[in-house]
Amino acid sequence: MGPLAGVKVIELEGIGPAPFCAMLLSDLGAEVIRVDRREPSGLGIPRQPKYELLNRGRRSVAVDLKHRDGVETVLKLVERADALIEGFRPGVTERLGLGPEECRQRNPRLVYGRMTGWGQEGPLAHAAGHDINYIALAGALEPIGLEGTRPVPPLNLVGDFGGGAMFLAVGVLAALIEAKRSGQGQVVDAAMVDGAAYLATIFHGLSASGLWREGRGTNVLDSGAPYYDTYECADGKYVAIGSIEPKFYAELLKLTGLAGETLPKQNDLRAWKELKARFAAVFKTKSREEWCRIMEGSDVCFAPVLSLTEAPKHPHMAARGSFVEVAGVTQPGPAPRFSRTPGKISKPPSPRGADTDAVLADWGFAAAEIARLRGLGAIG
Repeated sequence: MGPLAGVKVIELEGIGPAPFCAMLLSDLGAEVIRVDRREPSGLGIPRQPKYELLNRGRRSVAVDLKHRDGVETVLKLVERADALIEGFRPGVTERLGLGPEECRQRNPRLVYGRMTGWGQEGPLAHAAGHDINYIALAGALEPIGLEGTRPVPPLNLVGDFGGGAMFLAVGVLAALIEAKRSGQGQVVDAAMVDGAAYLATIFHGLSASGLWREGRGTNVLDSGAPYYDTYECADGKYVAIGSIEPKFYAELLKLTGLAGETLPKQNDLRAWKELKARFAAVFKTKSREEWCRIMEGSDVCFAPVLSLTEAPKHPHMAARGSFVEVAGVTQPGPAPRFSRTPGKISKPPSPRGADTDAVLADWGFAAAEIARLRGLGAIG
């Protein structure tokens, strides 16, 4: 199943972007084996395994990476893998004996994907951090927020998942394609500071050209423009408006009933606050559902602002099957979509070490060897 069917990936347990990348590769058909610690690391937000959605689609092997036979177990898995993904601080896998050189000696074709916040080198490379810190340093956090207020973290979408996991996935897939030509693997250094900065490329261009003003909430795409913002409705819910192009803005004026009023021009920056106040007053006159009936499907560039529980129930999302239910948990389905080789969630998240014996047997370990490793405490 999926366009990556036949690709084998080893994932060393981590949090955030590395598991997201592994989930993506698994949803697209790769066989991803998650190498978990024998005991929980204490990192992340504790919850029942079935709700650890970033762990879906993979079997789990529990290994003691501080035991020499545990390290040897992973190296034997590496011999049969196409790629490995790790999200430790720089130098950790080297100290464990699972660094790029050790793995390359076992498998010269291996693509070694490394996921960090600060990168493998630089003054901050070994410092602790989370998404909010990486996007702050990259310049991606400062512009996000309303005028006159503090920067607002956009969840952990920009650093962990957009600037981290997605760039790691692209890097690993690109290196796998190159390895087929050259017969040689390589290291992929994916850093969230790099990815978050890369995501902001358009804004650097706008800034250099003088079309982006410093300060939050004063530009077209940062809630400064009255036609690109969210508005509260009569029921306390919100709608999102993105009427940037003149023809879409004209439709906005028509469907709000403002087309007959004498209003400032669309891009008269001096009048944006006045226009925004007028739009805010209008949208407060009807409920979100009433505005949906008026604007949804029009050229206003309109959408209701839905919660995590509302989004799966929206008719458009339901018609596309954007959300699926696996083991009683509603969650986003695989993306993107393929015409011949569709992706699929192969299984719900596995508890730590639930598949140790089965995986090792499938990857060439004899029953006696598995029993020996278990007896030594190298696996669990």
